[in-house]
Amino acid sequence: MTYSTALAHQTDTANVTDIGRKLEAARTQVEQRFLEGGGVLLAVMDVLNSLLGSLDNVTKTLDAGSANDTTADLLATVTSLSELPELESVRQTNLAVLSNTGAGLRTHVSDMQETMRYLQTFAVTVKITGAGIAEFAGFAEEILDRIRSGTAEVNNFAGQLNTLEKELKVAQTLGSGIAKGYEQTVPAVVEALKRDAKTITEHRRKLGEIAKQVGVLARGIQGKVATTLSALQIGDITRQRIEHVQSTLLILEDFLGSEEGRTLGFDAQARLTNLIHHLAAAQMVDMVQDFQRDSRSVVETIASFAHDTQSILDLRAEMQSQDDAKDGNFMRTLETSVSAAHTIVKQVEGTSEQANQVSRTTTSTAANLLKGIENIRSVKMDIHYMALNTNLRCSRMGEEGRSINVVTAELRFFAAKLDESADAIVNGLAGFEDAAAAIAASNTAGGAGLAERLSAAVGNIRSAANAMESELAVLSEHGREVASKIGLSISKLDFQNDLGEVLAVCADYLCDLAGDMLPDISDLEGVLGTLGPRIFKLYTMAQERTVHQGILPAATVATLSASQAPAPAANDDDLFADALF
Repeated sequence: MTYSTALAHQTDTANVTDIGRKLEAARTQVEQRFLEGGGVLLAVMDVLNSLLGSLDNVTKTLDAGSANDTTADLLATVTSLSELPELESVRQTNLAVLSNTGAGLRTHVSDMQETMRYLQTFAVTVKITGAGIAEFAGFAEEILDRIRSGTAEVNNFAGQLNTLEKELKVAQTLGSGIAKGYEQTVPAVVEALKRDAKTITEHRRKLGEIAKQVGVLARGIQGKVATTLSALQIGDITRQRIEHVQSTLLILEDFLGSEEGRTLGFDAQARLTNLIHHLAAAQMVDMVQDFQRDSRSVVETIASFAHDTQSILDLRAEMQSQDDAKDGNFMRTLETSVSAAHTIVKQVEGTSEQANQVSRTTTSTAANLLKGIENIRSVKMDIHYMALNTNLRCSRMGEEGRSINVVTAELRFFAAKLDESADAIVNGLAGFEDAAAAIAASNTAGGAGLAERLSAAVGNIRSAANAMESELAVLSEHGREVASKIGLSISKLDFQNDLGEVLAVCADYLCDLAGDMLPDISDLEGVLGTLGPRIFKLYTMAQERTVHQGILPAATVATLSASQAPAPAANDDDLFADALF
């Protein structure tokens, strides 16, 4: 070996060692960076799933059914409020009917009172006329007692009717004022509550639309992340191809160190080494081109995340502003409207209670009148029979009993009139009780528990608003986290700049090492027939075999036996499974 040949051999050895270090460094960086990139994308996928989960919760909260449920109670209460003027009008009509019926009864009671005064006058006349007749003294006193008892009963009727009349006047006066007030206040309050319910519905509808837009963007990013994860197989492909280049150089080194390799002259060894360097350089150049192309696609996909995430942040801000600007405002407006409605409800409760008292008094008065009428009929019958008995006695007494007989006949006549008035009162009581029942019915229809229903409706709306606020806060946090993770991924997944440069340096180094011209290998076919198939067996991708066949003679590949055939290229699923190493 000459000095110059030995020096060239040492230089080649140093170059091979240097390229080995460079290739190992490149392989390690590819493996590490793609591992990190895969981890980042999985983290992005996790926060996207959290974001979509929050969106589902928001969508459920904004669901048309549940949203309508919260406002349906309010609108039902509004309907009851809107019916108050008509209900008050009906109540006033029923009170007027009761008042007229009571006035009719008062006429008959007054007739009874007049009759009782006549009866009392005639009874006193009997007492005076029969003062000298012993058997009439006790009779006159007894009939006076019965008349006084009947008079007290009739006066009690009159007192009850007076009480009822006073209560009716209070109820009618109060109701009349409230009816006028209803005309001024109820329509405005009803309109305000309807407007508030519409505002709530519209607010939720807008939030629902924004939530849908966020969902579309988030699912779009999710799809891009999945595409990017699939595209990360370029990392595994690049790593494998670097390893194949490393193995190719090791196979060359092992062959040159073997007994067969040592039999070659230095010139043959140099030409064989140069050929393998050409092969390694070609593989690296092809690999760098593929890497640059595919990593550029990854970077472009990642770069599109920025616009999508900014859109999510903008929509998140819009949802937040909608919630901040509307939620407090429409709840305050709603509470103002509800306060006005509560004032009306208190008036309703007042008039209802007054009308209920009238109804109770009427029912009580009717029952007392029915009971008292029986007493009056009993008094009438007593007076009638006592007067008839006196008439019979007076007839036996002749001229002495004639004057008393005339008076007792008048007693019988006026006692009969009590029956007429009693029948009229009994007939009037049916209408009296019907009017009282109508008032009670109008009070029930007037929205019993209206205040509680109003408060419950507002409470439901507030609960829904609080739930929405809570869900939006969670959604906002997940939106911020998505933006943060994606911002991190953009820097972590930009493989093209740094890794592309590292790989290009390795390819350039091998190209410089190989030189421009392929060596003459016409006398090395036997060696290549052994070495070529060993290298060819390393390849797992069709692209590698194509490059190989462009450098080494076809005959060196054909010698590969069927048992040594390379494994078929991995399909996309296999490559994707290896994407994260």
